[in-house]
Amino acid sequence: MKYNIRGENIEVTGAIRDYVEKKIGKLARYFDTPPSSDVNVNLSVYNDEQKIEVTIPMPNLLLRAEVQHLDLYAAIDLAADKLERQIRKYKTKVNRKFRQEGSPKHIFADLEKEAEIEREEESDEVEIVRKKQFDLKPMDSEEAVLQMDMLGHAFYVFTNAISGNTNVVYRRKDGKYGLIEPNS
Repeated sequence: MKYNIRGENIEVTGAIRDYVEKKIGKLARYFDTPPSSDVNVNLSVYNDEQKIEVTIPMPNLLLRAEVQHLDLYAAIDLAADKLERQIRKYKTKVNRKFRQEGSPKHIFADLEKEAEIEREEESDEVEIVRKKQFDLKPMDSEEAVLQMDMLGHAFYVFTNAISGNTNVVYRRKDGKYGLIEPNS
């Protein structure tokens, strides 16, 4: 894995870089072959609050963790634990999905062992504070729900593999899932 570690209001020292690589590198044991993609790590400090965001993009899968803590090293530990829990929770579903698609190997190794929504203050003006662009990958609604849960988001936008339309899955207040489809 190649690491891309950035600091915002913090200098990324050699010790911090080594600690991040050591903790996130332990996740390689969960893969048959370690991901060849970049591991994007953003470290930031605001008013004594340390924040770490880790994103590991892989083919047909995205692992992501975001943690805030008073101690930077504790935040790194918590982010690694969060990624490990995601992998353990979803490895069976993901491996089954790839076997169904005819893939000769599964992504996660067979091992014997086992985001929160930000709330903003309401204002009269609409202010877009962040813009994201990403490729919509064709998938079914079950895989979209899996991706949404792995990201820790409340919704997920995807291209429906059957109809070719852009759809949205979301988590309802009762804990179940909803699907938004355009009228044809």
